[in-house]
Amino acid sequence: MTYRMPPEWAPHERTWMAWPGPNPTFSNDEELAGARAAWASVARAVRRFEPVTMVHGPGQGESARELLGPDIELVERALDDAWMRDIGPTFVTDGRELAAVDWVFNGWGAQEWARWEHDSKIARQVADLAGAPALSSTLVNEGGAIHVDGEGTVLLTETVQLGEGRNPGWTREQVEAEIHAKLGTTKAIWLPRGLTGDYPPYGFGTLGHVDIVAAFARPGVVVAHSQPDPAHPDHEVSKEIIGLLNAQTDARGRRLEVVEVPAPTVLEADGHWADYSYINHYLCNDGVVLCAFDDPRDEVAAGIFRRLFPERTVTLVDARTIFSGGGGIHCITQQQPRV
Repeated sequence: MTYRMPPEWAPHERTWMAWPGPNPTFSNDEELAGARAAWASVARAVRRFEPVTMVHGPGQGESARELLGPDIELVERALDDAWMRDIGPTFVTDGRELAAVDWVFNGWGAQEWARWEHDSKIARQVADLAGAPALSSTLVNEGGAIHVDGEGTVLLTETVQLGEGRNPGWTREQVEAEIHAKLGTTKAIWLPRGLTGDYPPYGFGTLGHVDIVAAFARPGVVVAHSQPDPAHPDHEVSKEIIGLLNAQTDARGRRLEVVEVPAPTVLEADGHWADYSYINHYLCNDGVVLCAFDDPRDEVAAGIFRRLFPERTVTLVDARTIFSGGGGIHCITQQQPRV
């Protein structure tokens, strides 16, 4: 039986999310309230296009219902954090049945601030709730660390899958073999690293997730983060990544078309280099939910995505609070494909 991960633009059955609870990421009542309001804004934006299930911690259902409204399903399970893209399963299908890859989750490379006692178990619990058999993997990996085109190509990052905190001792070939076996892909395109703000000492980073840097928009077409300002270290980072992508072919031998999406104009946030990125968007049925930053380039990015997805409604949602916690809209959502 061969499973493959459908691309994000394929039809969804629903979206899974996780409700913020008290933890090191949201360390006081004010931060937690802000996070919950931001997560709720994303959930309601997605709900316009497809069903949403929100997993919340014990005793937190009432606060969730208050902000989410009546038409988002709530499920209670123990949680450490709220990044469903990373802690949840990666759904795959053989065309007839749904299954769910349960990667090993260890707090984004066992980082000092992270907690994962409960989050390491949530993928299997979500798979069970979705009625999908769980496919165990021995690879430490997260959903934000992969992006597929649905036709055999996957984007990866050297500092993530090959990072010492995640998979010490694994070779590139071993990582690729496991990724291909679980996702049904045949070609990996490796990016050297992620954005500057995604690494220590800059807060709650993932150490280089690809979903803030580059993503497939359709087979053969990649959107890529571009930092036009030479004052920001990501100016050089994004130039290198865009150059690499422009030289690549996909699993079917097509030369990639790279659509550059300029970063917001703000260079610093929360006391460090901003990693604000429009690449961290979420495709749902007939919709694109796009990060906004109250920035002049919000509408520039929205225009790019409207041209890329003319049949979808582009919705801008303020993502600054989400980014201050270490991620974006893509990081807090996980699609369950329709079979």
